[in-house]
Amino acid sequence: MRIALHGRINREDSLAYLDQIIEEIEANHSEVVITPELLHSAHKHFTCKKPEVIESKADLSSVDYFFSLGGDGTLLETVSKVGSLETPILGINLGKLGFLATINKKDIKPALGRFFAKEFSFDERMLIHLDSNHSIFNGQNFALNEVAILKRDTSSMIIVHCYIDGEFVNTYWADGLMVSTPTGSTGYSLSAGGPLVLPQSDSFIITPVSPHNLNVRPLIVSGSSIISFEIEGKGRSFLTSLDSRSYKVDNSISLSVRKESFCAKLIKLKGYNFFDTLRQKLNWGLDIRN
Repeated sequence: MRIALHGRINREDSLAYLDQIIEEIEANHSEVVITPELLHSAHKHFTCKKPEVIESKADLSSVDYFFSLGGDGTLLETVSKVGSLETPILGINLGKLGFLATINKKDIKPALGRFFAKEFSFDERMLIHLDSNHSIFNGQNFALNEVAILKRDTSSMIIVHCYIDGEFVNTYWADGLMVSTPTGSTGYSLSAGGPLVLPQSDSFIITPVSPHNLNVRPLIVSGSSIISFEIEGKGRSFLTSLDSRSYKVDNSISLSVRKESFCAKLIKLKGYNFFDTLRQKLNWGLDIRN
């Protein structure tokens, strides 16, 4: 079995966890391969014994599982690397919050024990796809959390005309507009006032960012919808983002979003519960009076 490791190990204490993970993998008669990003960030650590490095798509296709080492941003990067291969991803939280990367540092050994004992299931998460009339994002036009259309820096607000399946919905005067997946409902969309949506829901959430019209509220629509946009603004360019990746475009570009044809396959270890994560990491429902 080949297990790929991806992350950026920038802290000294994280190197001990990296060693622990590699030891557990090798002790279970599996082969370790690493991404160039992990090699670059921990190159001094790999001076004596350097694992095989993933150099091509062919190398990616030979991987059985991906371990994401870091926070949620690292896991989003891992999803973009895996893409349509749908290689199962296990998130190990070496960062702070770790809402998607659910395994904490102190639980690495028992968690990997459950992994190698096959005590897990696959949590298939819907991805969102961005279509445009220009080539952007080097063909990696998908995201796990959200697609966002945002104003640049201190420029004035933008005007976004939104359509669902060709029917006009609304014109948003705002700093931006995002369309998130159920997975993304606990991220940027939530901070902009969007609702919490269960991960397995087949839906999109349209959430304005700092809207000028205060009576505009987030909207939940079917996951089978095609959502398209026309953008205006005093500035000649704006930002389009896919999770943590962004691209500068001008208002001549045509944009629409739909459900991606493949999914992100996250490994859910036995005992994991989405509502436990909500309560523990987002303090969901916490009442200091009790």
